[in-house]
Amino acid sequence: MPGYIIHLAVGKIYLQHNKVEDIQRFEKGIIAPDRVTDKKKSHYGPYSSEPGLSKYLQENGCSSSYEEGYFLHLATDYLFYNKFLTNWDVAIYEDYDKLNAALIQRYNIKVPEEIEETVQFEEGCPTILKLEELCSFINTVGKINFKQITKKSENVQEQIEQELKEGGRRNEDTR
Repeated sequence: MPGYIIHLAVGKIYLQHNKVEDIQRFEKGIIAPDRVTDKKKSHYGPYSSEPGLSKYLQENGCSSSYEEGYFLHLATDYLFYNKFLTNWDVAIYEDYDKLNAALIQRYNIKVPEEIEETVQFEEGCPTILKLEELCSFINTVGKINFKQITKKSENVQEQIEQELKEGGRRNEDTR
């Protein structure tokens, strides 16, 4: 799973392109899937790399700010593991810690109080992730029009992949 700060950065970009009623509830939704022990249950699939996007929409919908943030988290996990990351290694968790400060500064992120102790910082160069490539991923995913996608619960992954290929914002800005 991408680290909290990556998820919050995607959320920041998303908010620049989409009207969200309650930003605090939206951010709570963004961090919620990783704040639990049972990731299968919170990600609606066998692994966080294989979240059940359609299942989530069928069971919850996406009508509240919290649900929208939660879905954004799941979609980011799916894209991160299946379209962005080329090789996975446990060292990626150290990369998150090494990149957190740069991402917080670049995206002007205020770390929510409930995860302040969880977010770690480490000096050094990342070994798997490259900052500029990660920022490109964050910026592209944040521009995807998930409001349009969540109106239908079928072929959700294919719709998201198509939006990613097109660089997001295929449909009108929803602010």
